[in-house]
This record gives sequence, structure tokens and C-alpha cells, in this order.
Amino acid sequence: MLLSEPSQQLTDEEFRLIRDLIYNHCGLYFDTDSKYLLDRRLLQRVSLHGLSGFREYYQFLKYDRRKDEEISDIMDILTTNETYFFREAFQLKAFTDEILPELKQVKEREKTLRIWSAGCSTGEEPYTIAMLMLEMNCFHGWRIEIVGSDISQRVVQHARKGVYTKSSFRCTEERYLHRYFTPVEGGYRINDEVRELVTITHMNLFDANRLALLGKMDVIFCRNVIIYFDEASKKRVIEAFHNTLRSGGYLLLGHSESLMNISTAFALRHLKNDMVYQKSAATLGGALR
Repeated sequence: MLLSEPSQQLTDEEFRLIRDLIYNHCGLYFDTDSKYLLDRRLLQRVSLHGLSGFREYYQFLKYDRRKDEEISDIMDILTTNETYFFREAFQLKAFTDEILPELKQVKEREKTLRIWSAGCSTGEEPYTIAMLMLEMNCFHGWRIEIVGSDISQRVVQHARKGVYTKSSFRCTEERYLHRYFTPVEGGYRINDEVRELVTITHMNLFDANRLALLGKMDVIFCRNVIIYFDEASKKRVIEAFHNTLRSGGYLLLGHSESLMNISTAFALRHLKNDMVYQKSAATLGGALR
């Protein structure tokens, strides 16, 4: 049976309804210049479900029992999940050479370290973090937990599978490929030594209940994620990060992102290799402008 083609374009009212629904769900914001983008990219979803047009698709997103799954699917369509191993090398060097030694000294008695890669896409970032920590070879006897999360179910499944093609290794030294990956059909699979340190989970950064279950973190990576948010959403997510971090914990954003006009709850640390944000032991949660 052939699905009928939707007969109408996205109207201004339908654009606002769908845009606001997505925004309220996860903070992803589209201005009026993005109307054509939503029209073009969501039209295939309207057709896929055999709906008459965008009005009916809005009702589907709002009331259908599959609405959460559908919103997760359209996150793949509306956002860029392109990433690769060892991305932003200067920041990673700051992490291994300056942040981790400091945390190791501070937490020597406790011997636990928890790191969250928020918006991890297909998993290259949390697995990179794990490989770097294994390379340091100084956390024997420690309980290391690295959590990678993303709102997209598709990329979460990809990350859990742990198989990567050539494009993911554009900045990877050969020695890492030989030590931590096994050749398989379709690419290279991350080895169990790395996978054992990493948990991949589905998570919406607007889901306060899920965030509360994470527990406290020592470091949060959230790189090239909040660029998709408006100012109000950024404040909400950054406050959640602040509440999730332990005192003295670090927040690492993408190089094109900053907390200027967003939060005063973090100190900007000028390390030798990069600038990062740190939660002060004396800072109280919620110190947002």
C-alpha cells in the first residue's frame, strides 16, 4: 500500500507549534529562519506515518503513544552528530596533563572518579576519555566511571555497538588503533578494556528526574551541544551541570562555547593548555544571571 503524500507545506502557525513542542521537550530552538529547514527535513516523517500534513503530524507528536520515540528520531534529522576520536586536542591535553593529576591528588583517599560526556553522539568522546586514562596508567585500584549520554536513540545504539569507520579516526594515532581496536567487518570495534570503563545511556538534558539519578560527577564534557540552545535553555542546562558537579569539579565546553551572560557559578581556569570552567567549593548552586 502506497502512503499518501502530504498535500500542504508547513504554515507559520504549524511551524510555531512544532518548534515550541520540540523546544519544551529538550531545549533545541529554531528561529523563524529555520522554518524551511523543518519543512524540508520533517516532510519525510509526515509521509512515513501516512499523515495528511503538518497539522496532523503535530497532533502525532503531542498525543501519540510513540511520541517520545518520534521526537528522538527527529533529533537525528535536525541536529549534527558528526564527531571523531581525540577531538579538540588542546583541551584533551589540559584534561590529561592538568585536570586529572589535580583530581587524583584531591581524591587519593576516596579513589573514585566519575566523568560525564553529555551529548556524546556516537560515543567517540567517552571512549577517547577512557583510552586517555588507560594510557596514563596511574589509576590502578581506582573506581573509574565514564558515562556517555545522548538524546538520540540511534546514536546511543551506535555508541553501544562500538564499531567505527575511517572517518572517526581522522585525528587518531596509529598506536591507539592497534592497541584499543579490533578490525571487524565494516570498520574497527572498540576493545573491552575500554568499554568496561564506559556506560552509554539515553538522556534528555531537560529531564530532571534522569539527571538526578546520575549522581555527582568530577568532570563534565559537553562540547558543541549548547550551541543548539537559546539563552534560557542554556541557563537551565548549565545550572543542571552545576548541581551535578562535585565541588571543585570541571566543566569542559566546546571551543566555540562560553558561559558569558549565562552563568556566574563557575570560575574560568586559565590552564597551560586550554581554558576550562571549574565549580568552586564555595559556590552555591543556581548562581545564574
